[in-house]
Formats: sequence, C-alpha cells, structure tokens
Amino acid sequence: MRIACLQHVSFEGPGNIATWAATRGHSLRTIQLFQCQPLPRLDNFDLLVVMGGPMSIHDEADHAWLVPEKKLVTQCLEKNRFVMGVCLGSQLLAECLGSRIYRNRVKEIGWFPLRRLAGAGGSAYFAGMPEQMDVLHWHGETYDLPADCIHLADSEGCRVQAFEHPSALGLQFHLEATAEGLKDLIGHCGHEIGAGRYEQTPEKIAAGERLHRETTQAALFGILDGIGQRMKTA
Repeated sequence: MRIACLQHVSFEGPGNIATWAATRGHSLRTIQLFQCQPLPRLDNFDLLVVMGGPMSIHDEADHAWLVPEKKLVTQCLEKNRFVMGVCLGSQLLAECLGSRIYRNRVKEIGWFPLRRLAGAGGSAYFAGMPEQMDVLHWHGETYDLPADCIHLADSEGCRVQAFEHPSALGLQFHLEATAEGLKDLIGHCGHEIGAGRYEQTPEKIAAGERLHRETTQAALFGILDGIGQRMKTA
C-alpha cells in the first residue's frame, strides 16, 4: 500500500504511523506543505493521511496550501480514496464533509480518557478498542458530526472525538505521538497550555507518553490494520 502523509508543521509528523507502515511493508511518503512541497496526484497513493498542526482550518489567508489541500481531500472522498485525518486533519476532513468547525467550549491538552461509543462496535477500525483509554489530546477547536458518519468516540471535554465515513476516518486525538515527537510538540506549542480543567502541565504530558506508550501504539496499529484490511477488500 502506498501512503501519502500531509504534514503541516515540522513538529507534527507521522510518528508511529510511519512505524506501522514500516512493520507492515507499506511505503510512506511525507509531503511537507509548510515547505511548499506539491500535493500528490490521486493516482500516486492508496491512503491519504492528514496530520495535525497549531493553525485553524480557517487560516487560509496565512496558509495558502490549505485551499488545494481541501480540494485534494474532497477529490479523495468523491473517488473513494481513503483518508485518515488526525486532529487538524480530522477537522479539515469534517469540513470537507460539510460540517461546521468552531472553538470548543474548553481546550483539551494532555492525557484524558477517550470513551468508545456503542456505534463503534460494528466499526472495522474501532471494534478492538477498549471501552475507555487515556489518549493524548491537543486541540482548541472541534466540529459537528458530519452527515452520514458513525460517531465512534467522545470525551468529557469534547463530544466528537472520532467518526467513520465510508471513505474516511477522523481522529481528533493523537495516537501517533512518539516521545521525541511529543517533546517537539511541547517545545513549539507549550505556550498554548493554560489552567483549564482539561489542560495538563508539560511535565505531566511528557510522563503520560511513557505511561501509555504500549496501549496507544496498539490502538493505532489496530485502527491502521483495519484500514488496510478494508482497502484489500474494497
């Protein structure tokens, strides 16, 4: 399988998604949009992964690449080319599916419980997820559940944490973060952390990666294996 990964900033790369691709024998090419690298053509990949970033999907005036990126995601949805969006990537995906993207009532920055919903039981991607697990959150915006999508997970701080579309999967949280990647994220975005109920200190966030490394990687690999299996049978 050929994977194209759209990266918006230097410090939010594919992380353990790249680890999974390597262990499963898939190719992964990262396109650094912040370096003005050209978007891939539809016939050059089988799976599109859209990563996170500190910008808003509304910041097209500051990040002109958002416009063609949204067009590419829309084309993927129209042509049944699978898209997985992570954090900002899931917000971009939700907008392309017609949802409103807006400021969440609280920030979520740190390790907080994710709850698997009843509708996730039939999901090829979430069926193996535990009913509750701590995952890494780092976002201030959210979205309404897109039409014709399955609501897979929520949290106390954010209603839509994951959704499934016939040609896409959106994850508001981060399962891909490695220790090195999280250190970079804290270094670049630690100033965003306030004193809210769902905002942890940088020290607690870094410690959480060590504590939850095995469970989050296993969950990520299970989701990606489900996507791979779906693409084999599509």
